Amino acid sequence: MTAANDCLFCKIAARTIAVDAVFEDDEFLAFRDLNPQAPVHILLIPKRHYATVMDMDDRAIMGRALEAVQQTAIKLGLDEEGFRTVLNCRDNGGQTVYHVHFHILGGRFMQRPPG
Repeated sequence: MTAANDCLFCKIAARTIAVDAVFEDDEFLAFRDLNPQAPVHILLIPKRHYATVMDMDDRAIMGRALEAVQQTAIKLGLDEEGFRTVLNCRDNGGQTVYHVHFHILGGRFMQRPPG
């Protein structure tokens, strides 16, 4: 796992690495994925480092994260047509960057099954 001081997403949250941000508040930053899997592919990260969802000791942050997902979807006009939100956890869950992040995918019909 990545230490917080070596974490790519921590550097993005600190704005030492530039991204195409689409939403930001005191706790979260949402930006366009560099390798989009849909016409709209946004990553929403907490600014505080949590390696996985299992490390999130502030249980209320999950609700605040989903509120940030909603605000981001509204801002991008995804709220009416719909979108998919994905949260991967650890290797078997498909997590490749060990800093909690929500994928917000939209702009097309999402196929099933997702995995």
